[in-house]
Amino acid sequence: MNILVTGGAGFIGSNIADAYIKEGHNVIIVDNMSTGVKEYINPKAKFYEMDVRDENISKIFEENKIDVINHHAAQIDLRKSVENPKFDIEVNVMGSVNLLQNAVKYNIGKFIFASTGGAIYGEHDYFPADEEHPIRPYAPYGINKLSVEKYLFYYNHVYGLNYCVFRYANVYGPRQNSHGECGVIAIFTDKILKGQQPLINGDGEQTRDYVFVEDVVRANVAGLKTTEPKTYNIGTTKETTVNYIFNKLNEFAGTSFEEKHGPEKKGEQRRSVLSYEKIKRELGWEPKVFMEEGIEKTVKFFKG
Repeated sequence: MNILVTGGAGFIGSNIADAYIKEGHNVIIVDNMSTGVKEYINPKAKFYEMDVRDENISKIFEENKIDVINHHAAQIDLRKSVENPKFDIEVNVMGSVNLLQNAVKYNIGKFIFASTGGAIYGEHDYFPADEEHPIRPYAPYGINKLSVEKYLFYYNHVYGLNYCVFRYANVYGPRQNSHGECGVIAIFTDKILKGQQPLINGDGEQTRDYVFVEDVVRANVAGLKTTEPKTYNIGTTKETTVNYIFNKLNEFAGTSFEEKHGPEKKGEQRRSVLSYEKIKRELGWEPKVFMEEGIEKTVKFFKG
């Protein structure tokens, strides 16, 4: 198949592009390189430096017979979405709709969309949250990811576009950007290896469901097989505290930083954990890399 991967020079997208190429697919990458890394672009992929909001993106569809769009280009920082909701709408909603319009115009067979599990469900009524959990996004980032899910429903209903939505837990691992405001594992790893003291927000007992990027990649490979609209959580059903992460990073990096806590972030969700039973039942996917192994692999990558 010919697969367009948006954000294919970034953390998750580049890993997915590599896997698709390994599976024998032809990959076309589009990335505006705002956070992408040139070295992550697979040399076997065809690359376009372009923003998904660009009206001229149609030329990619004209020049390539694309079968599947895998859409990972996004504004991913929840805090930035709070500071500038308009920009988040422009990238995450308008950019996605631009791709959807082209998907219909050029008869694309499937649209795979990277959504969010952590930011869509809000504070949980039960643990772990499954795909039927009430939707209560607390920030523009989650609202806009949900908006695109609704647009996908619309484009399927009106135009018959097949789609697969992945609601990710907190993805981590090799190639994650350590210079933003999100991605605590990458940020802490980078600081610790540079001999800098990480700062833990609040008491550090807030939990998240951390899923390793290799497992996320396997989900995106499995998602190529779906024949009707699907929405899946991609998580581990395991909660991990920030304090645990800090101490494990200390251990694997061979450092001895003490826990240093700062003020908690206002409005930060206390607990988040996702069920993966649906995708396990329907596609046979389940996580294979858990925290200790994943943190060790991440530290090894950042060490070079």
